[in-house]
Amino acid sequence: MIDPNAPKYAEALARILQIMNELREGCPWDRQQTMESLRHLNIEDVFELSDAILSKDAEEIKKELGDVLLHIVFYAKIADEQSHFDLSDVIHSLCDKLIRRHPHIYSNTIAEDEQAVKRNWEQLKLAEKGKDGKPKSVLDGVPRSLPALIKAIRIQEKARSAGFDWDEPHQVWEKVKEELAEFEEQAEKPEVNEDELEGEFGDLLFSLINYARFKNINPETALEKTNRKFIRRFNYIEAQAQLNGQKLEDMSLEDMDIYWNEAKTL
Repeated sequence: MIDPNAPKYAEALARILQIMNELREGCPWDRQQTMESLRHLNIEDVFELSDAILSKDAEEIKKELGDVLLHIVFYAKIADEQSHFDLSDVIHSLCDKLIRRHPHIYSNTIAEDEQAVKRNWEQLKLAEKGKDGKPKSVLDGVPRSLPALIKAIRIQEKARSAGFDWDEPHQVWEKVKEELAEFEEQAEKPEVNEDELEGEFGDLLFSLINYARFKNINPETALEKTNRKFIRRFNYIEAQAQLNGQKLEDMSLEDMDIYWNEAKTL
């Protein structure tokens, strides 16, 4: 089925490609950029998009999506200049992968629910050979530079696709309690071994992330919402202290807690 908006999309894509050509030719800054120099800016834009999504700000999401798209066009332009590939190659490669990994849509494979789709996706990824021609590991494809919390989520999801997982949430919760006990035991030793304590804390976090997954909670989103909640409440403490001529450093925790509790009701 041909999308009736296809001409509109084609016009917009042609426009951004033309602008990118003009920028690479005429702008000193754009002309000097490389994939490496753009990388950190790209990462920053992805996080800004994430902020906009959590804020449910449609206008900001549109703007940040544009910034992310700019980097995709920019990378493809640089690659084209180096005779590696161009944007059409990127898009066709993506289309081929989507068709290949959705056999329940484009072939005769049956997938009746979301979990079946995920399992098929991971199995198809494993069937694809790596650059060296060797079979891929289940955990391949988890970027080394991912933030640790997100990396833990992806590792657990991929392990599940291979059948390495608990069956029931209560089993995972028992593991959380086991890891908490081991952390407490390590923390309460007269002479704390910092490396072992750090290791036990990591195990505890990993098990909590696993339990969240079983409860359909995204730990990254949950933690970011708590971060924002804390900031909002702490800002309220600062504002109230200033209104009353108080300095935070001179206030007791009990005094600040009064404002904290007020903030919780707002």
